Amino acid sequence: MNTPFKFAISTILALLLVSCSSKKKHKEHTKSKTAQKTTAQYVQQASFTALNGKKVSVSDFKGKIVLIDFWATWCKPCVKSLPTLSKLQKKYPNTLKILAVTPGFTDTKKDVQSFVSKHHYDLTYLMDTDSLHTKLHIRGIPYKIFINPKGKFIKKSMGSHGPKRDYQHIKKIVEKYKKQSEGSAKKQS
Repeated sequence: MNTPFKFAISTILALLLVSCSSKKKHKEHTKSKTAQKTTAQYVQQASFTALNGKKVSVSDFKGKIVLIDFWATWCKPCVKSLPTLSKLQKKYPNTLKILAVTPGFTDTKKDVQSFVSKHHYDLTYLMDTDSLHTKLHIRGIPYKIFINPKGKFIKKSMGSHGPKRDYQHIKKIVEKYKKQSEGSAKKQS
């Protein structure tokens, strides 16, 4: 065989090998992506630990709108929003359940207990012991996750827009899903 012919055959074979290899890698990547859980799946299956050590799952509150609020004792916007969240919890006690969850970036259970003893907000304080914040790649707080009364993920949002705007934003979501919550309560009666 002459040299140009050998070179052409070698090049074609090399291209075929590279092409097959990249197709295999693409298939493996696609397969692993479909095996990963979605944000909704992680949220809907989330569980936390109460300050008394009891496990608490999002599914425990089916029939209510659930707001998971990731916060920390040292986060000024987080702490500033807690009175607003407490006010909403009091306004919608049968419709809304607010879970104030510390991701444990630096706060310990003791830090949270100390904070709770000094501030009497009507919230359920929990620790993110199953690392939902890691699974969702949460890098900043406050970070809110909303779940409808049927236990389905609605939306997530990061940051705060101040007490008044946050109140209106959350109230709008609660009002939108309130009928579902009331329907669930009637079915359970």
